[in-house]
Amino acid sequence: MSTKLRLIILSFLQFFIWGSWLITIGAYWFQTKQWSGAEFGAIFSTMGIAAIFMPSIMGIVADKWVNAEKLFGILHLLGGIVLFTIPLVDTPGTMFWVMLLNMMFYMPTLALSIAVSYSVLKNKGGDVVKDYPPIRVWGTIGFIVAMWTVSLLGLEKSASQFYVAAGAAILLGIYSFTLPKCPPPSKNAPARSLVDALGLKSFALLRDGKMATFFFFALLLGAALQLTNAYGDTFLHDFDKTPAYQDTLAVKYPAIIMSISQISETLFILAIPFFLRRFGIKQVMFFSMVAWVLRFGLFAYGNPGSGLWMIILSCIVYGMAFDFFNISGSLFVETQTDSSIRASAQGLFMMMTNGFGAVLGSSLSGIIIQKYFTLADGTKDWHNIWLTFALYSLGIAVLFVILFKHKHDPSAIRNTHPEPLLSVEQV
Repeated sequence: MSTKLRLIILSFLQFFIWGSWLITIGAYWFQTKQWSGAEFGAIFSTMGIAAIFMPSIMGIVADKWVNAEKLFGILHLLGGIVLFTIPLVDTPGTMFWVMLLNMMFYMPTLALSIAVSYSVLKNKGGDVVKDYPPIRVWGTIGFIVAMWTVSLLGLEKSASQFYVAAGAAILLGIYSFTLPKCPPPSKNAPARSLVDALGLKSFALLRDGKMATFFFFALLLGAALQLTNAYGDTFLHDFDKTPAYQDTLAVKYPAIIMSISQISETLFILAIPFFLRRFGIKQVMFFSMVAWVLRFGLFAYGNPGSGLWMIILSCIVYGMAFDFFNISGSLFVETQTDSSIRASAQGLFMMMTNGFGAVLGSSLSGIIIQKYFTLADGTKDWHNIWLTFALYSLGIAVLFVILFKHKHDPSAIRNTHPEPLLSVEQV
């Protein structure tokens, strides 16, 4: 089996796990359990809470003490066990703690999957900017397959979606131990300081003004991502309360409609090498922010009937919104850091996007929606909810253009081993 095929399987299963429940947990929460919106925001914040510290900690472990592929496998096995217990949960409070434990195992694997892939590709003489996007696209395909599987099996409102996720997690955990070895790059490196000894070198990236600004906007965009993950599917489910829309495709199979977003991702992922080389990270991330404005704005005016085209177009622009900051951002971090801190640097990026960003997006949105956009009868004012999110994204885009100072250097993208912003000697 070729190296790329092995990494494709890793990427596919990594996101199949998440796709089995991430988009449909809202339907399970609101339609089946009928728990409150504020409590649901807390559930989605578990991803952010776990991502604030777990990716960084596990990245340090992978950089200094344990093979990345083995650590990756152990975390998935533990996460799979927790996922099997979720259908037994019968209160929102218990659900919070179980989901938090699950996220503590899953969130660091997002950064570790990138670190393992980059390590394997570079050890084989590959170019990560060129070779990684066609591998990562299979993660999006895995996410789509999971969403369609759950939807077509009628599990969108069922606890059984978590059994699907659990099975995939255990399978990936076992498979991980067959991957090429990714030993800790800093295992035998002498410690020059306490920061070095504790494996905290990646945090020195925040001393650089440009990188600190980059990570700050990654945080704000991470919040936008949580908004669409948390509310997109249940937004479509809510239309079944309107007789005119009850029998429409978008209401019967909302997860399938939402999967258009992931199908769009597959196209934009493959376009990343061209856009990064042609425009650079600043313009690529600005394109992402504009796409977020369109994503939310189109949702505000769309509906499953005559406005279905707006919902579909919103799903299409999501591909650019997600890929052009999430995947391009991880590649940018890779080109700016030394290979000895690869896993922990990716963990830092994950901490900002899926950590602090997720907490900001999920917690505040749950409170704001419950207080300002939930009507007396319990229904939600989706039009103004999505408009508020669109204005938030527009504000980020304006500030980004003003504050992020970066001059595009095409040669740095073409060179797979550029002079890193942070080297071992600088710590």
